[in-house]
Amino acid sequence: MKITITLGFAVLLTGCAPSFDDTARQAIRTVASSSAQTVLSSSVSSESSDFAYPIARAQERVTKKHFGIYVTPSSSPVSPERFTGYHTGEDFETFPDEQATDVPISAICTGAVRSVGWVKGYGGVLIQQCAYVNQTVTVLYGHLNIDSVSLRKDVDLKAGEYIGMLGKGYSTQTNGERKHLHLAVHEGAALDFRGYVPTAKELDPWINPFPFNN
Repeated sequence: MKITITLGFAVLLTGCAPSFDDTARQAIRTVASSSAQTVLSSSVSSESSDFAYPIARAQERVTKKHFGIYVTPSSSPVSPERFTGYHTGEDFETFPDEQATDVPISAICTGAVRSVGWVKGYGGVLIQQCAYVNQTVTVLYGHLNIDSVSLRKDVDLKAGEYIGMLGKGYSTQTNGERKHLHLAVHEGAALDFRGYVPTAKELDPWINPFPFNN
């Protein structure tokens, strides 16, 4: 059964993230930088430290909201904007000719589905747990058409495997947001649905698996 979560885009937080020391965190960020440059959605390495692209032509799509960018309704590269804070993920935009067509999203890593449902601020969301550089991370795929997602909690999902379609822009499928993918990677097994955090320090538990996009 799919779960509907309505406790808020910026305030829903379940569980407690485990403590990561600085060495482990730096290892994640260093390997992410090197491995992401060689991993493509059409050619996925068997190593658990590698991430695949979630969408075709991924590098061309990160053009507006990068990982860590600070936005306000008056300074955002997106209009209209209803959020304020530091962006916890990467936004992969859609092209003009994709607004009325299906845009498939695939898993960036191998691991079990932890949550599937509708979340305020995103619309359809799937969260997956993966092993990355010998650490546990969760991956959030936001703004999905939840009706196109047939996966359920605890189902194993392989890197490159189909998840579902992006939701229709400015509809309930995306909770009123434009048609795009919000992808966020969070250290530990806790499920953190926040798309923005109020301080730069609070970005520490999130990592960008594709840092060369910024």
